Amino acid sequence: MNRRPAPSWLAGSASLLAFALAAPAGADNLREALVEAYKTNPTLEAARASQRATDEGVAIQRASGLPAVNINATHIEFIRQSANSFTAPERNLGVQAQLLVPVYSGGAVRNGVRAAKNRVEAGQADLRNTESTIFSQVVAAYMDVLRTEALAALAANNVAVLKTNLEATSDRFQIGDLTITDVAQSRARLAVAEGDLEAAQANLIAARETYIRLVGKAPGELEAPPPLPGLPETVGEAIVAALENNPNLIAAKERAAAAGFDTKVAGAGRLPTVGVFVNGQYSDFFGTLGGPVAAQFAQSEKTANAGVQVTIPLFQGGGPAARQRQAGARESAALEDVIAAERQIIAETRSTWSNWQAAKAVIKSAQAAVEAAELSLEGVRAENSIGNRQILDVLNAEQELLQARVQLVTARRNAYVAGFNLLALMGRAEARDLNLDTGGPLYDPAVNYERVHDRIFDWDRDPAPQARSTRTVDIPAPDARIGPQLLPDEK
Repeated sequence: MNRRPAPSWLAGSASLLAFALAAPAGADNLREALVEAYKTNPTLEAARASQRATDEGVAIQRASGLPAVNINATHIEFIRQSANSFTAPERNLGVQAQLLVPVYSGGAVRNGVRAAKNRVEAGQADLRNTESTIFSQVVAAYMDVLRTEALAALAANNVAVLKTNLEATSDRFQIGDLTITDVAQSRARLAVAEGDLEAAQANLIAARETYIRLVGKAPGELEAPPPLPGLPETVGEAIVAALENNPNLIAAKERAAAAGFDTKVAGAGRLPTVGVFVNGQYSDFFGTLGGPVAAQFAQSEKTANAGVQVTIPLFQGGGPAARQRQAGARESAALEDVIAAERQIIAETRSTWSNWQAAKAVIKSAQAAVEAAELSLEGVRAENSIGNRQILDVLNAEQELLQARVQLVTARRNAYVAGFNLLALMGRAEARDLNLDTGGPLYDPAVNYERVHDRIFDWDRDPAPQARSTRTVDIPAPDARIGPQLLPDEK
């Protein structure tokens, strides 16, 4: 299968995403997370093993067209014999060897091999899709950890600000500058903020658990990810690339082609078959043939014969026709699956493009909202200090700034994830496309296919199966820590 040149997008230095938390030197990065998932994710390892099983289909189909050699050995003890039999033996050893060479099978073997090869191609496309799907999930998990860390930090900061507001409000109430209503409003906002902080911490723990499940290790202090290159300029460009390279669509087309060969295999049941055979037989009666006159008989014998066997089906109760009609119906279903996959890809590409564009627009509006809310809060606080604004106005201004910052953080996460998902739909989000350095060669399913597709030795086995992915049972449960500092309620 032809592969595109691999852009080194993960080597970029600038970041599309500027979160509230700055990562120190030596922090984990997205490249490392993707490499870990590529090397240790069990879903990806299982898909590779399943593809290796699919590879064996070619050898299995080819085996039915190759010569077969059998040896049958039988030892018989004649325990009770007829009273009228005077020369019957008491025992016999019979050894029969047979060589059968198929010559013609109506095209069943040839078309079966072709179908198996198409299924190998489909399986390789499915493996590509699994890989890009895992990477999309890792990117989303990575961004979710960054996002929830930022949201937890914002929530913690909001609690700290509201605590300061409550203290200041209480002090001003003591001197008669504010009313008990102002104190109650400040206390209510603080209680809500503390609840939001608890929820943010829970969300952060959940995001880190998802990261552990996908990557196989706990997230450290994550760096902001690099920008995504190779994104399309227009939705039309994205759709053209998806229709050419999307692995799901490629797999559907290969399965449809395999179903076409299956129909031919089913039709071969009505055609003659031709085979060449050679038989050899050896018998030994151990001196028991002939009874009293055993010396007059040869006690062992060897025979051999060869010939051509032609089988011409005349009537099989309609079975071959039914099997061919059945295969034809499955071929029709496979052809419809191609169109369904094409529709799905077009719809997902357009939708993902729309989400990407919307998230980028939200980033711009949220940035403007943050700037305006910061200015508004500064003004409201100044006016409140001279008695022109109420405490409620300050609280509302603080809430508006918090909401604008949350929207900005979320939009940046959504834009990055949507952009990567768009690359995945276009067939550009696999290890080779991302130029991952895994410390060795990337996994190539064609290597195993070339290794096994023409093997013919019956005792040619692989090593005993064993799991290759890593377990997470020994990884400690994550907490809601952010960087080297603890959140306020953990100090």
